[in-house]
Amino acid sequence: MTFRPTLVAVLALAACSRDDTAERRARLGPDPTFAQVMQIADAQAGARGFGQCAACHSIAAGGADRNGPNLHGVYGAPIAQNRPRFGYTDALQAQRGVWDDRRLDRWLADPRANVPGTTMTFAGVRDPLARADLIAYLKTQR
Repeated sequence: MTFRPTLVAVLALAACSRDDTAERRARLGPDPTFAQVMQIADAQAGARGFGQCAACHSIAAGGADRNGPNLHGVYGAPIAQNRPRFGYTDALQAQRGVWDDRRLDRWLADPRANVPGTTMTFAGVRDPLARADLIAYLKTQR
């Protein structure tokens, strides 16, 4: 059987972009720590998962705010200060610190439980690996 170079390239790209979530979960084993989950986080998987965020948030450098603030550069930024023209709630503005791995993990798990009074209506991402992937993706958007 003879393969054309284009077909070989397409197959190689497909193999690279396949979803390896089940394999990564198997490597984690039962009851992994937060640090272990973050060690296998995949920014490409996070980019795919960002689709659920994109309904309210843009991520492009210089992009507009939507119902939620643009999230470009949010990782490592002070909470509720990344987008000076966005109308953050008083509850979120009262938070101290920066958006780091642990803070984003808690926020993404359940925003309203993490910061009572926020107007973010997103129910949260229950899967710790999916949250880690999103965090890995946000780290690349600085």
